[in-house]
Amino acid sequence: MFIQDLKNDFYGHLIGKRILIIVNYDIDAICASKILQSLFKYDHMLYTVVPIMGQTGLRRAYREHRDDVKNVVLVNCGGCVDIVELLEPADDVIFYILDAHRPLDVCNVYSDRQVCILGDPQLEENIPSFETIFYDSDNDEDEDQDDDQEGSEDNEHEQDENDNGSGPKLSRLERHEQRIMRQRMRRQWESERDRIMFEYSQFSYYGRSAALLIFELAWKLSKDNMDLLWWAIVGITEQLILGKIESSSYTLELENIQSHVSRLTNKTNDQNTMSSAKINFEDDLHLTLYRHWTVVDSMRYSRYAACQLKLWTLRGEKRLHELLVEMGLPLVQAKQMYSSMNLELRKEFYTMVEQLAEKYSIPHIVYGTFTLSYGYRSRFVASDYVYSLLAILESVKKHKTPEDCFMEAADALNRQQKQLLNAGIDNAKLLHSSIFRQVQSSLESHQIHSTGSFFYYVLQEEHAFFSYPYALALLAKFILHGHVATTRARQAPDLPLIASCPLDATQGMCLVVGIPPVREDSPKNFFGKAFEQAAQRSKAQLLQDFFEPSIVQLRSSDLTRFLDALTVLLT
Repeated sequence: MFIQDLKNDFYGHLIGKRILIIVNYDIDAICASKILQSLFKYDHMLYTVVPIMGQTGLRRAYREHRDDVKNVVLVNCGGCVDIVELLEPADDVIFYILDAHRPLDVCNVYSDRQVCILGDPQLEENIPSFETIFYDSDNDEDEDQDDDQEGSEDNEHEQDENDNGSGPKLSRLERHEQRIMRQRMRRQWESERDRIMFEYSQFSYYGRSAALLIFELAWKLSKDNMDLLWWAIVGITEQLILGKIESSSYTLELENIQSHVSRLTNKTNDQNTMSSAKINFEDDLHLTLYRHWTVVDSMRYSRYAACQLKLWTLRGEKRLHELLVEMGLPLVQAKQMYSSMNLELRKEFYTMVEQLAEKYSIPHIVYGTFTLSYGYRSRFVASDYVYSLLAILESVKKHKTPEDCFMEAADALNRQQKQLLNAGIDNAKLLHSSIFRQVQSSLESHQIHSTGSFFYYVLQEEHAFFSYPYALALLAKFILHGHVATTRARQAPDLPLIASCPLDATQGMCLVVGIPPVREDSPKNFFGKAFEQAAQRSKAQLLQDFFEPSIVQLRSSDLTRFLDALTVLLT
């Protein structure tokens, strides 16, 4: 069941009640939960926040807290699975689902009261009608019972009717034919339902940012401020940077966000702590952390610029130097921290890159974004926050659990915790430089193989970065774009990539991620269903526990057999 009036049908129902907030392990979810917590604190509401990484974590979190709560808010989780079947809750428990993952599970969509999806049903794509996917089995059972009763009564009536010399109104043969017709119609309906459900669920993709949706609730409650708006901006920027949404969807939201920025900027009754923060919209460059790095390193370690200029080759390096010369940016300046560059060069840097973008085949390097300024020297673009939080989330170690990383990432969103944000930025630099070196060595040693229907890339050893989902996905996307940029094969832009990295050597598990083709300028991913079918064909032990179905866990010993089955399936 969809809820569009979040103010009355969602927030109004939660006031005065204890709430369990279960939050998925991603940046948009963290930002949405921070906004929710801010609203709940404002109204002195009791709540518990539990971070999770998959369906197993969701079941455990609910099981541990189900005795204390009757209202559960699921942030970026639970929308794509039948939540009632998964958690088996009591009848008086209500789930409020705030999930950007798509497609939504039809059982959640058509739930009467126990499952409430926050959002507008008009924005959803091709949700099947109720009649096409749910069959009224009670009618069949009643008709079968009537047939059985009539069959038993026939034996009694036939003797009487024979004595009276009159035939039966409906013979047993005719009733048998009717039953066969009903069974045939049922099979046809089931076949059509399977086709409809496959078409509906074959691609996984993302809807509107959860953080942006909850910010609009805060606005309608008149409890919004600059911090909440900034968290919403970080949430939707994560969707853009990780390729979860198309750039056109992001652009459509910009006007809406700009109106909120103008409104809050002009608000005269802001508190002093809030008025010190300023958000501005501006065109910026798709260069990773360039304000906190050197220009040379930022261009080299940014996927788009690196792949367009092929910066892992000597020719690409030469072309980068030509670009810097034509920009009038001395190499000495380009190799020192951006903040230490000559002030005039810093002011002209954006304009110089924009003017030469077409000539050097990087036309899409410019995009619209927002910057946050506070204090004297604190100025961050939204993507800086995204890269920093990603690095924090991926910094799991023996002494640092995923829950610790989640809480640290949530704290880094606070302006008072600037040191956490800066530490995350430093870790992000290590991550992206490591990704580039891995891409360079993989391309030079020809480690990307083709089956004819997809590319695959297998890391043989556990890695400090790539044994985690986000880092492996970033590496896989960089490798695919780099391989397409260098290979002469015509079909390369039309082929997807599967990357694998050992996850736990002691248990013999590996992490597998599927990346759609470069030519398909769409964030829709078909690997969720493909992985499921390939595992069934190959009898491989597959664990689809993440809420992103294109990221799975697999036994390392089953990987070859699994890839063979996937090759046959996609041919």
